[in-house]
Amino acid sequence: MALISRLIGTLLTRGRITLVQSDGSRETYGPGDGKELTVRFADKRVAFDLVRNPRLNIGETYMDGRLIIEDGTILDLLELITGANPWEQGGEGRSLMRKGKIKGLKKLLRRNKPAKSRRNVAHHYDLKDELYELFLDGDRQYSCAYFTDPANSLEQAQADKKAHIAAKLHLKPGMRVLDIGSGWGGTALYLNRVADVDVLGITLSEEQLKVARRRAEEAGVADRVKFELIDYRHLEGSFDRIVSIGMFEHVGAAHYEEFYAKCRELLAEDGVMLLHTIGKLGQAGAPDPFTDKWVFPGYHLPSLSQMSAASEKVRLIASDVEMLRLHYAYTLRHWLERATQARDQIVAMYDERFFRMWEFYLAGGIVMFESGAACNYQVQYIRDRHAVPITRDYMFEAEERYRRADAAPRKAA
Repeated sequence: MALISRLIGTLLTRGRITLVQSDGSRETYGPGDGKELTVRFADKRVAFDLVRNPRLNIGETYMDGRLIIEDGTILDLLELITGANPWEQGGEGRSLMRKGKIKGLKKLLRRNKPAKSRRNVAHHYDLKDELYELFLDGDRQYSCAYFTDPANSLEQAQADKKAHIAAKLHLKPGMRVLDIGSGWGGTALYLNRVADVDVLGITLSEEQLKVARRRAEEAGVADRVKFELIDYRHLEGSFDRIVSIGMFEHVGAAHYEEFYAKCRELLAEDGVMLLHTIGKLGQAGAPDPFTDKWVFPGYHLPSLSQMSAASEKVRLIASDVEMLRLHYAYTLRHWLERATQARDQIVAMYDERFFRMWEFYLAGGIVMFESGAACNYQVQYIRDRHAVPITRDYMFEAEERYRRADAAPRKAA
């Protein structure tokens, strides 16, 4: 009990938590200036598990119903803990939460061979389609949206994300575009629709492939928007443009130079590439153990310096870099709200334990982007310094044009 008291007392710099042990005894921690919660431990081992490995076991004990929030949500608890110890300020609280981190270069640079990559992708993306329909927007954009206004709807922000990315590709009609990690096909279909380009989308998810191909057929563009089940390392050919959204997180640090080298090989001499990825502020570290075990096995979030070092070695020029600081937090809040509203459906689809796992994953993502070390990077790469105009004006003009072009059919529908 003394160890858990020290852990909570150190982490909690505002608000208050009343902790109820399995024998009914109660202790209250925190200064009390803010949110107040009551947390109950269902058995004697919960406290030991939390002290032994808080980063993994706060999620697992909640998922298993052993850590119970009696008058709030798991998001409330994580906000109290992480919000009181933001990455910018560092401090003892953050060092205590780093228990259980992966140590050593060998473990950090885990290998993601093609067969393993496919298994990792299937673990998450080959869940039931109905699950994703419950919390994503209608276009199934499963990546950070772009909020020109935090009050915008999720649908508007995801549409704006696609326009924001398309504008950075400097597209021209008839170009051949490669979409690495094409998901359910939304971005590929969008690029064809607003910019009159041909797109090849590649994925490692069989379920996503089925949906993407069906959507292209239904839109009458299957001859121009095609999808294949293939690892990017095995692809051949040349493309005028390459886009990759939310896929780089699964590449693995050991493969960054290989990824950039392959992209350079696939990219035309005057080509443009846009990479959109979750990243880390400061130095990259070990993956979150709960997310790595239960949600995205084999993932790694890059630092900007890691991305730069790997791309520089193959002489890809980072011609434009943008950091999205809070956009994913806004996105995740929409997803969590929708998933919570659909709780009964998700429980019927899987079970209570799965829902709590999913709830913790989304809530943990929110605090990671609001107070932790996570952000999003959008980096434009070129092989030739003359490939794009010398100012960014072309991006702003194209973005507005794509928004107008996309809004017209959506309003008509």
